[in-house]
Amino acid sequence: MMETLQIGHVSLTWLSGGITNLDGGAMFGVVPKALWSRKYPPNEKNQIELPTDPILIQIDGKNILVEAGIGKGKLTEKQLRNYGVTKESELDESLQSLGLNLEQIDYVLMTHLHFDHACGLTKLVDEEYVSVFPNAKIISSQIEWDEMRNPNIRSKNTYWKENWEAIEAQVETFDGTWSLGPIRLVHAGGHSNGLSILIIEDEGEMAIHMADLMATHAHQNSLWVMAYDDYPMDSIAAKEKWIPYALEKNAWFTFYHDAFYRAVKWGPDGQIAESIKRSR
Repeated sequence: MMETLQIGHVSLTWLSGGITNLDGGAMFGVVPKALWSRKYPPNEKNQIELPTDPILIQIDGKNILVEAGIGKGKLTEKQLRNYGVTKESELDESLQSLGLNLEQIDYVLMTHLHFDHACGLTKLVDEEYVSVFPNAKIISSQIEWDEMRNPNIRSKNTYWKENWEAIEAQVETFDGTWSLGPIRLVHAGGHSNGLSILIIEDEGEMAIHMADLMATHAHQNSLWVMAYDDYPMDSIAAKEKWIPYALEKNAWFTFYHDAFYRAVKWGPDGQIAESIKRSR
C-alpha cells in the first residue's frame, strides 16, 4: 500500500527505496538517549530504522522523483551489514504498480548526494555503471555537485564515484534556488554544505521536505541535529528559519527516512495534529 499526499494539484506518492538501520546516537548527536529513544525507539544494537523511500511527485504530466533510494546490488556484504540494510530498493516494482517505468522519470531532485540518497541513481550492467533514469534531468545544488566529485577527508565515505560518473551528463546544477512551477529546491546547507530543501506551494497548500535537516519527525527540535551533520550550526540556523515559516503556513512536513510517518502537520502546541502514517 503506497501512501499519498495531495498539495493543490500536485500529488506525492511514497515509493519503496530500501531500509537502513543506523546508530541512534549518531542520528541524534548530543541529545541524550533517554530523550530521543522515547520518540524513536532503537533496537538491541542501538540502531534506529531509517527507510530510504523516494517520493514521486506528479504535476502537469511530469514525473519527478525526490531522491533515488539505496539502490539494488550496489553494496558489498560488509556495507549491507554496516548500514543495517534489511531491504534494498524496489523502485522498479513501485513504479510498475503505478503504471510507470524508469524511462518515464523526467526529473530527479537530489536534496544532497550522500550514498543513502544517491545509490539508486546508477546500476551495474555488464560490469559497468549506467544511469537508472536515462531520460531524467538530475537536479542538485552546484555546491553539492562539486563536493560529490571532490570529497574531503570526511565526506569521501559518503560521496562515491560509482554514484556520479555514469550520470554526469544528466546533471543540472543551480545556485540558491531551482524551481519548476509550484516546486522549488532551496539551498540550505548544514547536514552537507550543498544540501537543499524542497518546498511545494499550490492552491494555498504547502509541503516542505527538509531532507536530512529533519530526517524524521523526532528531529523537530531545531537543536536535535545529527552527528553526521558537517555543519551543525548551519543545520540549526536552517531549521530556525524554515520550521517557523512552514508552521505559519500550516504546511505538511514530509520525510524520506521516517519509519513511522510519511508526513506530519504540527499544531501550535508542538504536537502532531495530522499525519500520514507509513504502512509497515
